[in-house]
Amino acid sequence: MCGRYQFSESEMAEIKEIARAIDRKYGAGASAGGDITPSMRTPVLVPSQSGIVPELFTWGFQGPGGLVINARAETVPERPMFRTSFLARRCIIPASGFYECSASKRKYFFTRPDGHPTYMAGLYDVQKGLPRYAIITTESNASMKDIHHRMPVILESKALRPWLFDGSAAKEILKMGPPALVREDASPQLSLW
Repeated sequence: MCGRYQFSESEMAEIKEIARAIDRKYGAGASAGGDITPSMRTPVLVPSQSGIVPELFTWGFQGPGGLVINARAETVPERPMFRTSFLARRCIIPASGFYECSASKRKYFFTRPDGHPTYMAGLYDVQKGLPRYAIITTESNASMKDIHHRMPVILESKALRPWLFDGSAAKEILKMGPPALVREDASPQLSLW
């Protein structure tokens, strides 16, 4: 579930602003726009004393069986791998949208209907000196239930600050149903030419 998403600065002003901040901080081209896959170092939003700031973290916790890219909303407050991160190290993963494949391997791209970025709830940890994050998932809503039974926890704009700064609010946000999304077929088109 949610093993690929897009961070494309060409389409959304908010994404472009995050990319510019990352490039100023880490050097030109550091924001690595385009399709994002596990183990890539990509922009996330984290809390700081000055507000919400972008940082570059690597997607995926190192687990005993390999890379763990997602955490279930239902168990994240108790699961040993994620419990401390949920309490103290929540983050936001900005995206233009995310991909999901159906059982028949057809690929779909999911975006917000209002054209705003898709802000996914996440958490992070520092493992062997490297900050790593995971995307929190929940049960799918009607937008994608026929494609996959899980989807990212999508944060509305008004939930961004509470998610990062308020632990009690974060627990409530995990219980909220995800917003409706728009999907488009992203499978390669066959051509006779």
